[in-house]
Amino acid sequence: MSLPGPLSGVRLIEMSAIGPVPFAGMLFADLGADVIRVDRPTDRPPRDAPAAASSACDDSAATLITRRGRRSIVLDLKTEAGRSVLMELVKRADILLEGGRPGVMERLSIGPDDCLAVNARLVYGRATGWGQDGPYAHYAAHDINFLALTGALWAIGRPDERPTPPLNLLGDYGGGGMYLAFGALCALLEARNSGTGQVVDAAIVDGVASMSALHWEMRARGLTRDQRGSNLLDTGAPFYDVYECADGKFIALGAVEPRFFAEFCMAAGIPVDRFMRDRLRHAPKEQWPELKQAIADLIATRTQDEWCQSLEFTDACFAPVLSWTEAVDHPHNVARTVFEEVDGVVQPAPAPRFSRTPGQIRPSALPGADTEQILAECGFTTEDIRTLHAQGGLG
Repeated sequence: MSLPGPLSGVRLIEMSAIGPVPFAGMLFADLGADVIRVDRPTDRPPRDAPAAASSACDDSAATLITRRGRRSIVLDLKTEAGRSVLMELVKRADILLEGGRPGVMERLSIGPDDCLAVNARLVYGRATGWGQDGPYAHYAAHDINFLALTGALWAIGRPDERPTPPLNLLGDYGGGGMYLAFGALCALLEARNSGTGQVVDAAIVDGVASMSALHWEMRARGLTRDQRGSNLLDTGAPFYDVYECADGKFIALGAVEPRFFAEFCMAAGIPVDRFMRDRLRHAPKEQWPELKQAIADLIATRTQDEWCQSLEFTDACFAPVLSWTEAVDHPHNVARTVFEEVDGVVQPAPAPRFSRTPGQIRPSALPGADTEQILAECGFTTEDIRTLHAQGGLG
C-alpha cells in the first residue's frame, strides 16, 4: 500500500499493546508507513453491549487518536489458525513491534526466532519497561516505576515535597516509544544494507537513562546535586521556574543565559543596571530563594495577559502556561497547525515536518475493521476466510 510521507513503502505489524508500542505505531503511520495493528479478540467490544455502557466514554474510532492511521485485523494467537495468519503478515513486513512481557511471544511460537525463520530481513522490535533481562524483567510495572528506578523521578519536583510524576510523557513515550521507533528505523536501515534483520530491545529504563545524559554530565562536573528543586533546571534557579500571576494563572520563565535574563529584567521593568542584572544572574545558590521570592512578588502584580504584553516577542525566554484547551487556540500553535481537528476531534499534528514528503493524519480503525481486506491482500480466498472463522483464528 502506497501512502504519503517519508516512510511510504515501509510495512509494519503492530501487536496489540499499551504505552510505547501504539505510540511508536502512530509515529510510523503518521509518516506514511503501512501499519497493520493485530488486535486480540478481547480488544473488540461485545456486539450486544448496551449503548448506555459507554455513555461516559466515547469509544468511537475518531477519538482513538493513538490508533490513527492503522488498519486493524483481529487474530486469536492462541490458535494455530490465528498464528498462521500472523506469519503470512510477517512474510510481507519490514518491522514487527510488540510489548509483551519477556517470553510471552515465544510461548505462542511467534517470537523473534519464529518470525525471522519466515522473514530473515525482519526487524523485531520489543518494548518493555524493565527490558528483556534483569531481576525485574518479568514483573509488571508502569511509567512511574521505571522513572523511579532510573533516578529521573527523584529529580522532578519542589524542594521538601514528594517527587512529581510528569504524566507518562517521559517514560512511555520518551524513553519507550521514541527509542522503540528510533531503534526500529536504525535496524531497518542496517537490514537493507546487510539483508539480515535483528531484534531491538527497547526498555523504558534504558531510554530514560539515555535521555538523562545531560544531567549525568552536570553531576560529573559538579553542577548539580541530589537535592530536588535546588538546581539549574529543576525550579531551583530563580530564572527557571513557573510563577503565579495576579489572576491565578501562570507564566514560565526560562532565562538561563545572562543575556536572556537581562532581557527579562528590561522587559519586566526591573530597575537595575547591567552590572546588577549580571550579579542577580550569577548570585550564589544560597541567594536563589530570596531572588526567587522577589521575582514571584513582581509577577504577582500583573495578570497573565499583562505579562504576555510585556514579555512576548522578546528574548526573555517566556511563555504563558496554558491549559490543554487554551493551547489549541494560541496564535503560534494556530499558525504552525500544531493541532488539527479530524472528524470533530482535536489532536496533535504529525511531527516532525518534512519539506517534500509531509506526513498526514489518517483515520483510526476499530479492532477488526479491516480483517477481511488484509486477509485478501495476503491471498486468502473467501472460502479460506470462512475456514479461519470456523477454526477460531479470527476471534
